[in-house]
Amino acid sequence: MFLREQPGLELAGAAGARRFGRATAPVRTIPWPDRIRHTLHQTDWAPDLGARIGSREWWRGLATCGSLIAAALLTAPGIRPVPGTITSQMIGAEREEARTLSIAPLGLGASSGRRMAANDLVRPLSETPERPTIELSASISNGDSFGAALQRAGVGRADAARAAALVASEVGLKDLKPGTVLDLTLGRRHDRRTARPLEKLAFRARFDLNLELHRQAEGLTLERHPIAIDNTPLRIKGQVGSSLYRSARAAGAPAKLVEAYIKAIAARTSVGAIPASATFDIIADHARAATGEVQVGQLQYAGLDQGRKKLQLVRWEDGDGNGGQFWDASGQVKRQGFMGMPVSGRISSTFGMRRHPLLGFLRMHKGLDLAAPHGTPIYAPVAGRVVMAARNRGYGNFIKLDHSSGISSGYGHLSRFAVRAGQQVSRGQIIGYVGSTGMSTGPHLHWEVWKNGKNVNPRSISLSSVATLSGEKLRAFKKKTAQLLSAPIAN
Repeated sequence: MFLREQPGLELAGAAGARRFGRATAPVRTIPWPDRIRHTLHQTDWAPDLGARIGSREWWRGLATCGSLIAAALLTAPGIRPVPGTITSQMIGAEREEARTLSIAPLGLGASSGRRMAANDLVRPLSETPERPTIELSASISNGDSFGAALQRAGVGRADAARAAALVASEVGLKDLKPGTVLDLTLGRRHDRRTARPLEKLAFRARFDLNLELHRQAEGLTLERHPIAIDNTPLRIKGQVGSSLYRSARAAGAPAKLVEAYIKAIAARTSVGAIPASATFDIIADHARAATGEVQVGQLQYAGLDQGRKKLQLVRWEDGDGNGGQFWDASGQVKRQGFMGMPVSGRISSTFGMRRHPLLGFLRMHKGLDLAAPHGTPIYAPVAGRVVMAARNRGYGNFIKLDHSSGISSGYGHLSRFAVRAGQQVSRGQIIGYVGSTGMSTGPHLHWEVWKNGKNVNPRSISLSSVATLSGEKLRAFKKKTAQLLSAPIAN
């Protein structure tokens, strides 16, 4: 949405501009109900009472606060006593019957809980006997070491050091993830002043490996228990339908995998323009352990079939410091500064002249409106610095990013922010969420781009270069693509 001209403010729709359309179309008189509705919509009825004390806005906010308090007092239900009853006291046989079924202190004459007195067969113990073994669990916390976790659980220093040395021969102790559960069995000790000996230790050292330590005659020994892993890639296909995100989630794709897929294809096509009949194809690293655990890794393939137009993107590391980029199936990658769109949605209003949906007259639309559900994440199209992240009148919650080469961009009507002013953001980082704040008819994102201080069509900005694989790299790339496309489709 747009503001009236504001001289001196270089924000979305706020720079001084010519008034168009007055000579080509008559100005429609706005009815008085619409003017009143617009004035009420623009008025901030609940301003911050801690700022601008004494101003007209402050008094209006104080009146609003007082009205709410008065309404609460007038509608208060009041305090009414709740009648209660007291049970009658039991006497006679009824009392004796209740006393035999109840539990009460012996000092009050209770007949329950009595114990037999000690006789001549009772011999007092010189000391309380200990359990022969103790089974317990411990976990490795953040910043903790393997040996420290064992000692904290009651293992002696010598046994903890020996166990750490045995485990280090198989896996790096620093590679053990926080939260790893250690199942311990501590044996009988000869002296209460010493720690119990470590009899057994079992834990999962890696996704594909269990380790166990046992005490033998010669001391602690280590046993390896490898876990069979099925590394068949996870492949999910389905029809886009009314929502690409919801359809992919319904097909069984994890949320993070769907977000990575949308981010990959958004660099090559407009997500909002994908037809409902299109077919998506997602392939990712997938590991299933014989014990039932599952790990879903990085997205490796992003496919989109729109009939005549097909998109095939494969993750590839070219060895030139550009690892992890998505290349076209032909062996090309387009490295561009801007993504296709900053949000997954359809274009509801284009760049250029249009009739304002609220004000009713022709006016220059200096950006793109992208319709999307409330709360949809907004991504930075290219790295930059946050110049502004605050409320801006008709634009509601507004963010402005300053990029290199004289390019800056703005995002309006946000529901909430994910960044703050002065912060550096990278390409693809979430900066906010779609909303309908300010002068808005529904949840959408207003996206503007400036080049050297002048508004330009966001879709006309292109900062890109093309790299191509050849020789051995191209053959290896083709082999990986064929292997991925041969993966079975998940049911």
